[in-house]
Amino acid sequence: METEEIRLAVNTAIESIAPEAGMKAVRPDAPLREQVDLDSMDWLNVVAAVQERFGIEIPESDYARLDTVDSIIAYVSSRRPDSGGAPSSRGAPVAAPVGPTSHRVGGDTVRVRSMRREDLPMEADFVRHLSSDARYKRFMLTLRELSPAKLKYLTDVDQDRHVALVATVDRDGHELEVGVARYVLDPAGTSGEFAIAVDDAWQGSGLAGILMHALIDVARSRGLATMEGIVLRSNDRMLRFARQLGFRAEPDPEDPQTIRVVRDLR
Repeated sequence: METEEIRLAVNTAIESIAPEAGMKAVRPDAPLREQVDLDSMDWLNVVAAVQERFGIEIPESDYARLDTVDSIIAYVSSRRPDSGGAPSSRGAPVAAPVGPTSHRVGGDTVRVRSMRREDLPMEADFVRHLSSDARYKRFMLTLRELSPAKLKYLTDVDQDRHVALVATVDRDGHELEVGVARYVLDPAGTSGEFAIAVDDAWQGSGLAGILMHALIDVARSRGLATMEGIVLRSNDRMLRFARQLGFRAEPDPEDPQTIRVVRDLR
């Protein structure tokens, strides 16, 4: 595969995760995440798309080498089977699932368990029924529907680099998602960036605390040193919730509209 073919495929992978990217305007020799709005989860989704497209394995220790489009292209070129690069080692096992555990919340029994790939339709329905305000505070976008690639990323997780816990209740014999919490490891594997969303009807019920405590327990049991998150500066409720959980607030040097919250786990 020629360099320009690789470039086109890499750009297509990025645009599938960030449709607004406008890759024609992106400088290939400048840091990608300074030009395209990719959070940590989006970035891992880009890496996964590149791995799938080219049939290569990209270990976490190499993520820091992929900061520009040009560096991604060079990396892919060196790892292609006909390049003499390291062979692929696809098919890493999914980590053992977490839970399930049951909790009484109000008059309902809530089940907290690991997210599974077959939960994609349930996750899509959950996001669809969030209020526009809740959806913006979680995803920092106003779209009612997430792209198929984004939904796949949110549900087809390895429960190792990307841990996702979903809270469900029974409704007429079917699971209904009412909340979800997740973290994604940083390249060093020592810190996880968390995100949480709770159905509007369950706000203030204590469900968010149950999910976050479960997520923190998983992170601590796996030896993570810290957990952190990015919160909109205007989201007073989430900032207060994070403080109650023991997170400290720090300015986000990359965006004055957000606050970085950090908690030590050791």
